[in-house]
Amino acid sequence: MTFAKRISVPVAANSARTAVAAVISYWVAGLFRLPEAYWATISTLVVMQSTLGAAWKISIERLAGTVLGAMMGALLAEYFPVNVPIFGLGVFALGIVCAALSLDNAYRLAGVTLAVIMLIGRTASVGTVAFHRFVEVAIGILVGLAITAVWPEAPTLEEAASEPQHE
Repeated sequence: MTFAKRISVPVAANSARTAVAAVISYWVAGLFRLPEAYWATISTLVVMQSTLGAAWKISIERLAGTVLGAMMGALLAEYFPVNVPIFGLGVFALGIVCAALSLDNAYRLAGVTLAVIMLIGRTASVGTVAFHRFVEVAIGILVGLAITAVWPEAPTLEEAASEPQHE
């Protein structure tokens, strides 16, 4: 396949919508003066890789994972600051909780949120850091869902060719 065929109109359109969504989420998080607005952008980039129908369910679970990870991180970091073995136990516990709640897509983001809260040095209280992570991720997910709703992913040339033709 030639370079020109790999960089088709759908590829360019999807790259543009993802870039626009990433920038918007960073700006929105900045409006709230969140200290690490890049987490909103990271969340948006993850959401933008799905169609709206798929993104909705996964996004709800990822948001739940962020809540669980932030709560676990706030609790553990308050009593065990920068304690790697306790962090490992927290990751294990999150896996059990996510499975028990049937939140299959929540576990990864729960673990990431826990790691950010427990293992990265902070200048604010644990509760504040946990709350900021939740808000940043929520902004990223909401912006990603909104852009996906108003600017759906363009079908690839192969997908467009395989769709039935209406007469």
